[in-house]
Amino acid sequence: MNDLIPFILFLSFVILQRVVELFIAKRNEKWMKRHGAVEFGKRHYKYMVAMHVLFFLVFITEKVLLNRLLSPIWPIVLCLFCFAQFIRIWALATLGMYWNTKILVLAGAKVVRKGPYRFLKHPNYFVVAIELLVVPLLFTAYYTAFLFTLLNVIMLMIRIPEEEKALRALTEYDGAFKDCHRFIPRIDK
Repeated sequence: MNDLIPFILFLSFVILQRVVELFIAKRNEKWMKRHGAVEFGKRHYKYMVAMHVLFFLVFITEKVLLNRLLSPIWPIVLCLFCFAQFIRIWALATLGMYWNTKILVLAGAKVVRKGPYRFLKHPNYFVVAIELLVVPLLFTAYYTAFLFTLLNVIMLMIRIPEEEKALRALTEYDGAFKDCHRFIPRIDK
């Protein structure tokens, strides 16, 4: 277990990052609700939270019980993780007070088409998909990487259509992305 210290440090960083994001999300939620935001997707939100908590528990369990070691290609995997963090921070900074872990929509709000949203409709989901794969792969936790990549795909098949439906109902969402439809696959049709 000569990689236990890097594992603990890396895991602590990721967990601390999630805790900070939850504080930011709670602050943003209060601000948005004060301004009349409507919440969507309440039914699946608790399952999404449970999936993310279970990810850490399963990852730690696989690492410790199966004595998973640092990947031999860890520099590449760590670079992918860092790339994802860059996009995460860019997406959060771009949305500002509108960023949240919940689906909260202000009626008539202008749809954001700057920052990473020029290239992807849902950059934060892209980041999460990368993380759920590369975080466990950094320590060769292949079962965790496979299981939670699969669970995330299922979750996003519910979450993205719900979010897009909410945005279509209360904003000019479709019009904002009409010029980039050929680059972004539609999963809700």
